[in-house]
Amino acid sequence: MDTISLFGLRVYAYHGVLAEEKSAGQEFIVDVTLHADLAIAASSDDLADTVDYGALAAAIHDRVANEQWNLIERVAGRVADLVMEDERVFGIEVRVHKPAAPIAVPFDDVVVEVRRRR
Repeated sequence: MDTISLFGLRVYAYHGVLAEEKSAGQEFIVDVTLHADLAIAASSDDLADTVDYGALAAAIHDRVANEQWNLIERVAGRVADLVMEDERVFGIEVRVHKPAAPIAVPFDDVVVEVRRRR
């Protein structure tokens, strides 16, 4: 199974249940691994034959930055929906990190992962 992965996409956004999260915002980190047949691109060496990860990174950034949701489960689902719009993609894993989540005890990170398949 061929994959393209994008790790550590940083987006400042306003997702969260609490009013402070909606007004002040915080950094979210998005990791994406998509599954597609990359054989044609490997042979042709043509960007048109693959998923352009630069354009994908920009589209993911825009979706996460410009939409507002309560739950990072919804954020991850919206990113998965976006990636799956490309018919060449037959599977996706999306991880959304919320390292500054408002949790009252010490922690390193909160991560939600969603997976989609055709």
